[in-house]
Amino acid sequence: MTYPAPRMLIGGVWCAGETGRTQAVVNPATEEVIGQVPLAAPGDLDRAVEAAVAGFAAWRATPVAARTAILRAAADLVTARADRIARVMTLEQGKPLAEARGEALRVADALRWDADDARRAYGRIIPSAGDTLLSVRHEPIGPVAAFTPWNFPAGSPMRKIAAALSAGCSIVIKASEETPGTAVELARCFQDAGVPDGALNLVFGEPAEVSAHLIASPATRLVAFTGSIPVGRLLAAAAGAAMKPSLMELGGHAPVIVCADADPVKAARRAAFAKFVNAGQVCTSPSRFLVHESLVAEFTAEFVRAAEAVVVGDGLEEGVTMGPLANERRLKAMEEFVSDAVSRGAAVLTGGHRLDRAGYFFAPTVLAGVPADARILLEEPFGPIAPIIPFDDLDEALAIANSLPYGLAAYGFTRSAATAERLVTGFEAGILSINHCGGSVHEAPSGGVKSSGYGKEGGPEGLEGYLITKRVSHLLED
Repeated sequence: MTYPAPRMLIGGVWCAGETGRTQAVVNPATEEVIGQVPLAAPGDLDRAVEAAVAGFAAWRATPVAARTAILRAAADLVTARADRIARVMTLEQGKPLAEARGEALRVADALRWDADDARRAYGRIIPSAGDTLLSVRHEPIGPVAAFTPWNFPAGSPMRKIAAALSAGCSIVIKASEETPGTAVELARCFQDAGVPDGALNLVFGEPAEVSAHLIASPATRLVAFTGSIPVGRLLAAAAGAAMKPSLMELGGHAPVIVCADADPVKAARRAAFAKFVNAGQVCTSPSRFLVHESLVAEFTAEFVRAAEAVVVGDGLEEGVTMGPLANERRLKAMEEFVSDAVSRGAAVLTGGHRLDRAGYFFAPTVLAGVPADARILLEEPFGPIAPIIPFDDLDEALAIANSLPYGLAAYGFTRSAATAERLVTGFEAGILSINHCGGSVHEAPSGGVKSSGYGKEGGPEGLEGYLITKRVSHLLED
């Protein structure tokens, strides 16, 4: 299969940008240009917003049972086309084909969940004065402007699209220019399932230009973003200036605490597996490993064994378990993190370098003896580097874990129910896993605290952000 030519979807029509501007799409495993993605001009964005306004009118008027049926049909198409979607994803993002296929199948299930949950967006009748009927109703907020990154080319766009369309909203989504093909494949599934023209619009473009234009548009009623904290702050400020609500799923620097009573081998294997998924390019990736000093030697030895067992290569090749980083920028960032840590006294136990081959490949890396002022412990690495730090007191470990402005995910390992509860109450994070490093699930909410954002995706809470609450007081008269 060759890489399909990306296009934008505006008002039900697949199109290039009106100025003809494009940006190269690069296969990160080969560094070869595999396509050109069109970049939207202001006129394209205006047409997309106009289409979303018309699409919203048609979609919100569609009975919820009919909306659910259409969205479930779209989910079935995603499932049926999972192999194709996965191959496109691997070509443009690099993750192993099995990971990509798993992502496609998960987003289909997430869409089914949201579509069904829309049928449970209940209002209520409130007892009041005898001549008044008092009720609360939930209605779609309106056209949504959404922005998603490259690390999960299906997962990130689908979270926004599924919640918006299930709630009865329309959406203009700007997916990543680095991974446009996957978003195009998803949009085709919705179009082929019968979503009305204009209810879903897909654009690409210069991020700052597109976000400023869409957020400033009077027709946009909600801003939804997944990405870095610095960009999230800018978009949230722009939305706030326009008095528009926003949902922000931002970065993390997830701590892992391995308590004195944990099984160090199991903890190391489970943590290492999670660390190297998607080459560590996951907002919730475990990235600071705090291990009780009595277990640190055994934990570290097992973690190094797991890291050295990772098969790095082109995601299309059989047996590969970790693909390349997304781009040259990420490679340079990894080199800088390692260099900084080593200059401050850290030891590289395995990896620590880019691979000597074409493509943006970096060896799975484990660091020991990392001082507290090393950049790898202060900044989100977003790559396959694992710093291991010993501790001797759980309160000390929690203080270190909570010392950063991040608060997205956290992980703990213990065989004590009492200690597990200390971790649950002690971690400052919106997502917490005990004795494993679980990822996001569609039936439960995900989201951060502190600088890692606000609002939720997944579960009933994920739909709430796309709804308004309307109080109705009806005086009953003859």
